[in-house]
Amino acid sequence: MFLSRIDGTLTSTAKHASLKGCRFLIGRRLEADGRSTGEPLVLLDRLGARHGSIVLVSTDGDVARQWLGDNTPARMIVVGIVDAVTLIDGAGRKVEAAPASFASDRERDKESP
Repeated sequence: MFLSRIDGTLTSTAKHASLKGCRFLIGRRLEADGRSTGEPLVLLDRLGARHGSIVLVSTDGDVARQWLGDNTPARMIVVGIVDAVTLIDGAGRKVEAAPASFASDRERDKESP
């Protein structure tokens, strides 16, 4: 599992039969400091995540098969919409909370000198 920020949607008129009714989202994996990393990913969503949402993504094909059937080609499924993340340092102190601290990279660039 990993955290991802939703950056957009994908529309597909032709798709595998098991994916009917699923929303396709474009998300970017997030590092512990909230910065996005890697290539954009296509995620399946049945929970109603919106643009800018921080979501919990499962990469376990078993979850996809339970939701969508045994023959689904899907693997990356949104399994939670994140309300908050709290990071704790080695001394047990809270050092960062999100999603506010997980601002978009574009917002971070505006704030940087």
